[in-house]
Amino acid sequence: MIEHSGWTLYRRLLGYVKPYWRAFALAILGYVIYAASSTALAEMMKRLIDGIQNPDAAFRIFLPLFVVGMFAARGLGTFLGTYFMSSVARNLVHALRCDVFNHMLHLPGRFFDDHSTGHLISRVTYHVEQVTGAATKAVTILLREGFFVIGLVAYLLWTNWMLTLLFLAVTPLIGGVVSYASKRFRHISRRIQRSMGDVTHVASEALSGYRVVRTHGAEAYEKARFAEASEVNRRQSMKEALTKATSTPVIQLLVALSLALLVWLAMSPTLMDAMTPGEFVAFVTAAALMAKPVRQLTEINSEIQKGIAAAGELFGLLEEPPERDEGTRDPGRLVGRVCFEGVRFAYGDDQPEVLKGIDLEVAPGEMIAIVGRSGSGKSTLVGLLPRFYRPTEGRILIDEVPLEEFRLQPLRRQIALVSQQVTLFNASIADNIAYGIDDPDPAGIEAAARAAHAHEFIERMPGGYDAVVGENGVMLSGGQRQRLAIARAIFKDAPLLVLDEATSALDTESERHIQAALEKVCRGRTTFVIAHRLSTIERADRILVLEQGEVVEQGSHAELLARDGAYAALHRLQFQEPA
Repeated sequence: MIEHSGWTLYRRLLGYVKPYWRAFALAILGYVIYAASSTALAEMMKRLIDGIQNPDAAFRIFLPLFVVGMFAARGLGTFLGTYFMSSVARNLVHALRCDVFNHMLHLPGRFFDDHSTGHLISRVTYHVEQVTGAATKAVTILLREGFFVIGLVAYLLWTNWMLTLLFLAVTPLIGGVVSYASKRFRHISRRIQRSMGDVTHVASEALSGYRVVRTHGAEAYEKARFAEASEVNRRQSMKEALTKATSTPVIQLLVALSLALLVWLAMSPTLMDAMTPGEFVAFVTAAALMAKPVRQLTEINSEIQKGIAAAGELFGLLEEPPERDEGTRDPGRLVGRVCFEGVRFAYGDDQPEVLKGIDLEVAPGEMIAIVGRSGSGKSTLVGLLPRFYRPTEGRILIDEVPLEEFRLQPLRRQIALVSQQVTLFNASIADNIAYGIDDPDPAGIEAAARAAHAHEFIERMPGGYDAVVGENGVMLSGGQRQRLAIARAIFKDAPLLVLDEATSALDTESERHIQAALEKVCRGRTTFVIAHRLSTIERADRILVLEQGEVVEQGSHAELLARDGAYAALHRLQFQEPA
């Protein structure tokens, strides 16, 4: 990941403000009004003291009106600044969060192989909330109190410029403390964000796999793992608190010392003679008023650094290159002729080859079954068709067109995938069957469910097709989830069908139903079936036997049994036939 300076990151973050510049301008106007009206307090003190010494009738009317006007203006400025800055900040965070999530949806498969889900979710939730702190609270205080300090300094210079320059002599020291604290805050914030990702990751793993945790009696192990991740986060947070607790008092002490020096100098007889009592009180009041905004400005430093560290992570993710899609052709409705030419594949440069020179021609409408031991490359082979991964060597053609020439989205619409790990969304059954389709036909949804032998159990559920299945179909059995996934593939009506262990979660009766459904759905479609249960693929047009990434045998069920090779050995092993 490229390392960016704090200012570069903050400037890029503020680039998200551009669409909301009107609200931002109103917020700045509000803070300018607030700063001007707050600075007017010193002027009010000057007029009050001078007015007491030389009272007149006009003064009695003017001063109360001045006080009311000053606080009314301050209230208006506070409202404009706070409301419109919150509006800008929330819009900024919403846009950034959507950008990060949208970009993640287009990242290549290898990115997800290298990053845990917990860390990625943490970026969309925790990291973006850290940016919120920098974009709302920090910017609000920075502008409001910053304009106030500028107003006070201008007023002090106007009242007595020599004294003001002496007062400002301490500024480089404050700047040094702030600079050191900033670097430390950002460094610690990065560690806190990483540790929050670990906390999210451990929690999501343990909670989603709670059944495995309980059946293995691993509660104590998971508690210890979570406590360790949380403890790392606590330690980093305490380092941040120590830096904040040390830097703020040091800065306040420097301001107090400069104030004390100022008061001592201001009380010298020569200066007292040159100023009226009102001017003297106004000068000291303005200098004293500076303590609060300076303190608040130094305290937001930690918030800004947290936001910058989080923005660094988020922009780093946004700089990750998306899936390559150089294709220009729209496949239309594919015929379904598939050709693998010398296809080799490895998951990384330092990883062993998973596929080694696969040559295969599949006719339109042909049903190809792929069998082999675990790790032989079956799922990897079919995963290349929707271009989740690209071959490291060789090429794949569909309808005699190289796969990379097709545009990604239209290509994937032509492929229906049913995998062993069924993914269902926390929505209605109808929404899950017609996933990704706007305004689907209810009759088509029911027809797909009937074809997948799912209609019977759906009818029995309260709500029928409108019943919500829960997170990842928790309300359904494994077989029911699998049948819904098959119904989804049927509804998609794609010319290429990939069934990766699609019947593995089914009992014998369900499997018989599904076999009938699959025979119907496979008709007229090019189908790739990966199966461990050899009984499910006996009717396949051709069976490929993969061993360590190579096709060692191919033919029909009867041909391969007669050949008495690798397939026959697998068949004997599964059906426990004597050799």
